[in-house]
Amino acid sequence: MGDEISRRYNKVDDAFSQKRCLTWFHEYTTPDDPNTLGPEGMEKFCEDIGVEPENVAMLVLAYKMGARQMGFFTQSEWLKGLTDLQCDTAGKVQCKLDYLRNLLNDPNAFKTIYRYAYDFARDKDQRSMDIETAKAMLQLLLGKHWPLYAQFAQFLEQSKYKVINKDQWCNILEFSRTISNDLTNYDVDGAWPVMLDEFVEWLRLLRSQSTIS
Repeated sequence: MGDEISRRYNKVDDAFSQKRCLTWFHEYTTPDDPNTLGPEGMEKFCEDIGVEPENVAMLVLAYKMGARQMGFFTQSEWLKGLTDLQCDTAGKVQCKLDYLRNLLNDPNAFKTIYRYAYDFARDKDQRSMDIETAKAMLQLLLGKHWPLYAQFAQFLEQSKYKVINKDQWCNILEFSRTISNDLTNYDVDGAWPVMLDEFVEWLRLLRSQSTIS
């Protein structure tokens, strides 16, 4: 009988509770702004679920919430994302981290999250994303999967670019998926942004110099 009761209680505990989800949210907010989880709360939240704030799983979680600004979750974003994931405790979110990371293995989901990352990470006062933020985001999203990423980051380092616009951002993904590492299938007359024409030119020059030397 006792076992049956404890089993029933555990079952109740396992069921998602919006009330518990909200109570949990308020552990990370301040009395001044009870409806927004800000940078300090975010740090504590990341600690509780055991991931670094710059972990890619955090980006996917923010995407699930439809969060509009990096470093902040509003109460409605929190509820939307965590209701969808059926998580109302740190432990349940931990159990979903692999699921969140694995979403990036689906090419369509990856493309949607990649596009989302642009608006999420850019400064809302600016129409474009500053180059430092762009490099950090590209490292997070393409660093492991795009063999030319290191060269592209090097190219950005020495280039005149201070910002990246949305068209360039979307085309970088397209380029990383369709252009071979030896660049033989890159069409200079294609509809690529000037930035990518310059990257190809720069990389070809770099490679020809290293062959000569």
